[in-house]
Order: sequence, then structure tokens, then C-alpha cells
Amino acid sequence: MANLPTRTLGRTGLEVTTLGYGAMELRGGSRGPELSDEQADRMLNAVLDAGINLIDTSPDYGLSEERIGKYIAHRRDDFVLTSKCGCLVAVEPTPDGPRHVFTPENIRAGVEQSLQRMKTDHIDVVQFHGSPSRAELEEHGAVEALQDLQREGKVRYLGMSGTTPNLADQIAMGVFDVFQIPYSLLQREHETLVGDAAEAGAGTLVRGGAARGTPSDDKPWTRDGAAMRPGFVDPFADGESRWESAKLDELAGEMGRMAFTLRFTLTHPGLSTTIVGTSNPDHLRANVEVAAAGPLPDDVYAEAMRRLEAVGAAQQ
Repeated sequence: MANLPTRTLGRTGLEVTTLGYGAMELRGGSRGPELSDEQADRMLNAVLDAGINLIDTSPDYGLSEERIGKYIAHRRDDFVLTSKCGCLVAVEPTPDGPRHVFTPENIRAGVEQSLQRMKTDHIDVVQFHGSPSRAELEEHGAVEALQDLQREGKVRYLGMSGTTPNLADQIAMGVFDVFQIPYSLLQREHETLVGDAAEAGAGTLVRGGAARGTPSDDKPWTRDGAAMRPGFVDPFADGESRWESAKLDELAGEMGRMAFTLRFTLTHPGLSTTIVGTSNPDHLRANVEVAAAGPLPDDVYAEAMRRLEAVGAAQQ
């Protein structure tokens, strides 16, 4: 088992491994990979056996929460558990309706459902899903509703799954202990905001640090080295050209593109952990080995940043 480095998750004081596990790939159904219960069992226990101690999920992720409760609830002390709220639980979904609702009733119903599904009496971090604006949060007292659950001991820390244009305002509110933010070598729109969140004292969960934005060694635009599912449209389809323009293969060398991209993400000084989701044990082992190698050397990171900035300036 690789010895994964750890970092402190901001002001929560929780020590988390720099590689976390995103459990979306356990959701099953038409939107996820075909995964039997036995495979989900092996995957979740393999995650913990590999030394990863943070698992991120959501009520929106199909069977994910139920599988966490069924297969690793007996190992609850081994990991930090993060989930989401605002997902439609006490609200009947409609085709044209909102994907998330931030009323106290829906927030409480969601957290209570997650606790039941995952067979635990507390969730370490509950994040508002969908990056709601400050106005949306204040309309019905959403933050106060989550703070009530915190006072009851059902939620330890408040989080936000945030993106622009609302992320800067969310950080400025000063109430969130943890932010989940998309970021990778080829998806750098939130690069400064990851640092801003950390400077404000919050922990940072980076998502997409390897799976979104890495051309594979053998086929462009794959997730964790596996071909995209038919019909998937990747929003970062120009990443291959940017990678080539920056001549990043010269810097990646023998470590390869996946390893280089993941280590680039881990080098961001504001990062607490990066979440990588997979349903493939071989991909899990590869990610753990890369994360155990740690950040890129300072000179390689600086040169990568210089080249990416030059490519960005040329494309403007």
C-alpha cells in the first residue's frame, strides 16, 4: 500500500489524504458504469485499504450513498465522509423544474436521507450542491437550516460545491468550512479562487484534477484512461491542442500525461485534497501511486505554468 501524504482540511482540522475518492462512479443506472453490488463492495473497500481517507458523494449519485452504507459503514472511523444538500428529496422533480432546492425542509430531508442511506449518525462535511448564489441561500435561510443540523450533531462542517460566477461571493460570506472546486491543468478558470478559499481558512476539495482535462497516452479525452461513454460530449475538447501547444509532453517525460496532470493539481498550494472517481481497481491503484509521488518538482511546475500562460495569452 502506498503511503499517501495528508494535508489539513482548512479550519476543520481534519487530516485528509491528498487523494480522495469521488463515489459518483458507483451510482449505477443509465448514467453510470455497469457495476454490480459485489464490484461496488470491492471498490469501496479497496479505496480504504489503499489508504484513502476521504470519500465524497451526493444524494444525486444514484446508488452511491446506499452502497457506502451497505459496504463500509462498519469502517466509518476510517474515513472522512462528505456529501451534498439541496438535491431534490422533499420536492417532487419536474422536467422543467430546478435541479436543486434550498428550502429548510428540503435540506433537512436530504441530510436525514443521507444519514439513513449511509448508516451513520453524522456527515463530516455537507456541501450545498449546484453553487447557489448568495441570494438563493438567503431567500429561505438555507445556511441557517444547515447550521441547525450542525448544532444537532448530524453535520460537522458546512461546505459549498462552488463555481463561478458565485464562488468569490460564497468565499466572502465566511460561513463555509470547505469548498469543492473544479480545477485541472487544462481547466484553470478557478485556479486563483482555490487559493482564495484556502487563504480564507477553508479546506479545498478539487474535483476534476485528473479525470477532466487529461488527454490519455493513447487516445485523446478519456476518463481515468477509459474511453468516454457513447454520446458523452466533453466540454474541454480543445485540451489536446492546448497540451500540444504548451509542449507538455516534454515536461511529462516518462511519467506520462495522467501522472503529470494529477501531480500538477497536487502542486497547487491551496489544495487540501483532489477527488478522483473510478470504478476500476487498476485505475485506483495507478492514481494512488501517482499521488504518493507527491507534487511536481518546483522547476517543472514553474515551467509548466509559464508554458500554459504563454499558450493562454496567444489564444486571447
